Amino acid sequence: QVQLVESGGGLVQTGGSLRLSCAASGRTFSRYAMGWFRQAPGKEREFVAAISGSGDNTYYAESVKGRFTIPRDNAKNTVYLQMNSLNPGDTAVYYCAGTLATSASIYYTRSPPYNYWGQGTQVTVSS
Repeated sequence: QVQLVESGGGLVQTGGSLRLSCAASGRTFSRYAMGWFRQAPGKEREFVAAISGSGDNTYYAESVKGRFTIPRDNAKNTVYLQMNSLNPGDTAVYYCAGTLATSASIYYTRSPPYNYWGQGTQVTVSS
């Protein structure tokens, strides 16, 4: 069983930056593909970014490409979401997700097959 705990959310002005962290329990973190999703009020949860277990491969939603990055530190069992040039459209609850991958090079961009989820952290961008 893997537990994911997010932190780093908060209130920021348009154009500002935030870094979210997602700490995972367990000793096999490098075998897990990780992702970030977000859900704004009244909207469905959407994919934001994903990274393979090795950290070599990443993928981003078009809406955040060039502004967000998803590094990971396997020695610290942590994946991050660095968010720059934030705008009010980025306001949402952000969730990290993880799943045991069949390869260290694989990432996933949809909710299944992620089977471990954090509790979510609120990000609010003011205009």
